[in-house]
Amino acid sequence: MRAFLRTVYRVGFDAFYHFTEDDGWAMASHVALSALLAVFPFLIFGTALATFLGADRFAETAIHIIFDTWPESISKPVSDQIVRVLTIPRGGLLTISVLAAAYFASNGVEALRVSLNRAYRVAETRPWYITRLVSLGFVLGAVVVLTVISALLVAVPVALAFAEKWFPWLKEWLAAISNWRVYGTIGLLALALLIFHMSLPAGNRRLLDVIPGVLLTLVLWLIGALVFAYYLASFANYAAMYAGLASIMVVIVFLYMVGVIFIIGAEFNAALMKFNVLPSRTVVSKPDQPADLF
Repeated sequence: MRAFLRTVYRVGFDAFYHFTEDDGWAMASHVALSALLAVFPFLIFGTALATFLGADRFAETAIHIIFDTWPESISKPVSDQIVRVLTIPRGGLLTISVLAAAYFASNGVEALRVSLNRAYRVAETRPWYITRLVSLGFVLGAVVVLTVISALLVAVPVALAFAEKWFPWLKEWLAAISNWRVYGTIGLLALALLIFHMSLPAGNRRLLDVIPGVLLTLVLWLIGALVFAYYLASFANYAAMYAGLASIMVVIVFLYMVGVIFIIGAEFNAALMKFNVLPSRTVVSKPDQPADLF
C-alpha cells in the first residue's frame, strides 16, 4: 500500500510539475480560444457538407452532441447563437467562405496537437503541411461521423414504427437506443479522446498508454462541470462585471477549465510512461550470432 501511494504521489507530482513548467496554463488558454473560434466554422462547414449529402439534421445532431454534456447555463447562450448562424442560407458547398470555415475549424485541432506534443514531451517531426492535412482530416472525419449519426436519428423513428407493426420484440431495444443520447455523447467523447491521444501528437503510443489519462479527463470534466455550474448559480455575477459580454466570458472560462483538464490527462499518461507504471511491451531479442552448441 505504501509503495502504491508513493507511486501515485510521484506520478501526480511529475504530471503537475511538468504541466506548470511547460506553460500548461498558457497552452490551456490557447486550446480554449482556438476551440471557441473553431466551433462556428466547424458547424458551418459541416452543415454545408451534410446538406449537400442529404443529411438535413446535421446541425441539430452536432449541437446536441457538442453541448449536451455542458451545464445548461453555459451551453444555452452559445447554442442559441449557433442555431441563428446556421439558419443563414448559403450559396453552396464549394464556396470560399465554407472552405475557409474548414481551415479555421482545423485550427482547433492544431491547438490540441501542439498541447499534446508538449504534454507527451515529444518534438514534432512531421512537416507543417502534413500536420495541417491531418487536422483537416480530423475535421472532415468528425463531419462524416456526425452526418451518419444524424441519418441514424432519422432512421430510428422509422424503424420504431416498422418494428411496432412487424417485429414487436425489437421495439423496446430501438426505443432504448433512441433514449440513450447522453450515454452516446459520452461514448463518442471518450472515443474522440482516445483517437486524439493516439493519433494527433508525434510518436507512437499504445492504447493502454492513453486509457488512464482519458478516464482521468472524463472524471475531472464531470466534476469540473458540476462545480462550475454550482459556482455560477451560487456565487458568480458575470453580468455585473462584463455586461453584454457575460455569456461569452462564461464560455471562455469554462473552456479554459476544459483545456487545463485535457492537458493534465496527457501529462498523467506521460508520467505513467516515464515511471514505467503500466506493463511494458515484451520484446524478444534475437542474438547477433547463433549460440555455440559445442
